[in-house]
Amino acid sequence: MSGAASSRTATHAEALGATLPPLVVAAERVAAAGMPGGPRRPRAGTGDAFWQFRPFVQGDPSSRVDWRQSAKSDRLFVRETEWEAAQTVALWREPGESMQWRSHLASVTKRERAELLLLALAALLLRGGERVRLLPSPGRRSFAGRGALVSLAEALTRHDAPAEDVAMPRHARVVLFGDFLAPLEEVRRTVSALAARPVRGHLVQVLDPAEETLPYAGRIRFEGPAAMRVGEEPVLVPRVEGVRALYAERLAQHRAGLASIAAAAGWTFAVHHTDQPPEAALLGLWLALAPQ
Repeated sequence: MSGAASSRTATHAEALGATLPPLVVAAERVAAAGMPGGPRRPRAGTGDAFWQFRPFVQGDPSSRVDWRQSAKSDRLFVRETEWEAAQTVALWREPGESMQWRSHLASVTKRERAELLLLALAALLLRGGERVRLLPSPGRRSFAGRGALVSLAEALTRHDAPAEDVAMPRHARVVLFGDFLAPLEEVRRTVSALAARPVRGHLVQVLDPAEETLPYAGRIRFEGPAAMRVGEEPVLVPRVEGVRALYAERLAQHRAGLASIAAAAGWTFAVHHTDQPPEAALLGLWLALAPQ
């Protein structure tokens, strides 16, 4: 590596490092606000820790009956223990250049909000004893323990890759954050490949409010880095008001396609706008990840 390249790399690393503590602090704050009291998600299964008593049902082996608890009433009760096997949750943030955009209606870019949601969700999962990995995960590296959030955030700053992984552990879940404005067939291939592993997952579409409402008027020239990269010309709209209804219709169709792709794979789909508080989106994800 040349001296100039090394200098640029060092400068970039310093800039990323400077933003890391505030991002981690913000993620912890969102996690605390989204789930006050701290998360705990017990699951029935093999383990030693007591979880709950439940009524005996036909098919339960008699060895599972807790006779002491049953003696307190005229019903039989089964003693359930908590499942001790940690769940692995793979997280991904879309790396596309379109994620770097924000309008005058939002204070953060789509990428910044996606990273905040990803790290806040990771904070909750790590507190709950789950393992977290980035997708794809070089060497299948997983993060565990409450102190792993900073390391995860550092890895995220260097993580710009498609959502793919060669192997996922059993009971794994996947959460994908992005604007998902790419052609539906591309999204379908990604989701189908992951669902075939098989893993259950969740799509979170992160959009700027201007992408939802097209709040412009008059003669507007639309262009973007992604479009320019593939050789497409900018689009000049003489009167934006005249295309707003058609735009809303096309966006609704695209979103319906995303929801259909998720449903076909047994996944969930949600939309979050960057001018909205992140706590509601985080709570929705936490509930979606709860054991069934």
